[in-house]
Amino acid sequence: MKINVASTVGDLAVVIPGATRVFEKFGIDYCCGGKRTLDEACRSSNLAFDDVLHQLELSEQNAVRDQSGPDWSVESLTDFARYIVDKHHVFTRDELDRIEKLLTRVCGVHGARHPELIQAQSLFFKLKSDLIPHMLKEEQVLFPYVERMEEAIANNMPVPQPFFGTVGNPVRMMMMEHDTVGELLRELRKATNDYSIPDDACISYQSLYQAMTEFEADIHQHIHLENNIFFPRALEMESKNAPEIELAGKEFGCKGHPSQ
Repeated sequence: MKINVASTVGDLAVVIPGATRVFEKFGIDYCCGGKRTLDEACRSSNLAFDDVLHQLELSEQNAVRDQSGPDWSVESLTDFARYIVDKHHVFTRDELDRIEKLLTRVCGVHGARHPELIQAQSLFFKLKSDLIPHMLKEEQVLFPYVERMEEAIANNMPVPQPFFGTVGNPVRMMMMEHDTVGELLRELRKATNDYSIPDDACISYQSLYQAMTEFEADIHQHIHLENNIFFPRALEMESKNAPEIELAGKEFGCKGHPSQ
């Protein structure tokens, strides 16, 4: 979309993915003040138009940027884990808070006429209560151990024995929790009729569904990276370099791979 001084804040909020985050960052009212032009909104808030424009353009570029980047099938697992945290965990935490506030606002205004919002709010609270401890377990348990394991292997040192027995144990737990998250996302999509925006929706309502759609897409990518690349590589690293750990885990009824 070509952005200029005559573009209205409301139109930009609807058309450009991530625009609402830019507006919230600068304190621009994109709901009740959505009919103002971007130039008017910047002037009334004493903001430099070019600064806001630059952030909007970056947001638009990020949304259409190609998927080229590191090959996580070969990059270090340490870098991979840090990428997951920096790229996806940070985004997830930020969006959980932002969407919760939007839901509260929209439910307060539209909940009586659109009871599906109340159901969506309940499902979202459940999703948040599952995701927060899930990410903490990855950051405090699994990822640090994989980093130590990779460092030990790189330095020809013995692989440390994890307190959780074998990598397969937290991996199985993480994948089960991913399944729960996936089901909640499907229930959310069903409850909102695939995030269909009703005719009487305000800009905040539209922003809510746009945010939830983007959130869903990021969670899908996040889970894909872990389930299909990170977890299998961590399991393979342990199996090849510390078979005694994997064997010890199996002797206590643990399996080295979630599919076994």
